[in-house]
Amino acid sequence: MTLGEADAHHIRVRRLDVGARIALVDGQGARAHGVLVRVATRSACVEVEEAAHEPRPVPVHLLVPVADKERMLLVAEKAAELQAASWRPVVFRRSRSVAGRGEGPMFVRKVQARMTAALEQSGGAWLPVIYPDANVERAISGVPDGTRIVLSPAGRPLMAVAGVALRGEPGLSMGSVSAPLAVSVVVGPEGGIEPDELGAFEAAGFVPAAIGRNTLRFETAAVAALGAVQSLLHAHGGD
Repeated sequence: MTLGEADAHHIRVRRLDVGARIALVDGQGARAHGVLVRVATRSACVEVEEAAHEPRPVPVHLLVPVADKERMLLVAEKAAELQAASWRPVVFRRSRSVAGRGEGPMFVRKVQARMTAALEQSGGAWLPVIYPDANVERAISGVPDGTRIVLSPAGRPLMAVAGVALRGEPGLSMGSVSAPLAVSVVVGPEGGIEPDELGAFEAAGFVPAAIGRNTLRFETAAVAALGAVQSLLHAHGGD
């Protein structure tokens, strides 16, 4: 397998030489191992010895606010590490007042690059699907069937909400517990989701859930919620 210039640069930075064992992923479930047989300035070549396809885990879809670009990139990185199935930026009403927010084609490329680097570092096999920005109505219409959670300080504790939802969701049987078809988690903007926006999510079947007693920054809430949901799925054998 011939690798491109970016991978060749990464190999040189890591000071890998011919004969080094290399792990390869494509972000679509393929995972391979092989031996580095050539390193050049603009390319590298790996002799693949074994390859396999890793099944996609139960999809956890993350809906995040359009907000400060650096903080969004942090969430994008952690979304790849924590195996989010998709990434959807939502233009909440309060998103429009944010200066330097992350949006546009160039920012999407930065998100993809940050996710790719995080996937390589974490050893994951699946990259999150990056969806375009959407307003609340379009975001809701794009959410698949399954467990739906919207973070809100007025909600019940997240672990309780997610635990009950996951146990009651029809899907793949795992003994006395069922794996959900999908889990979707909505993280609101700084200052919170406006009441009418929250009402729209609730009308679409999203259950409000809270993380602790403190008011969290959106990036903290996103990482904490995604980690909690993935932990529950892992405990129930849904990965």
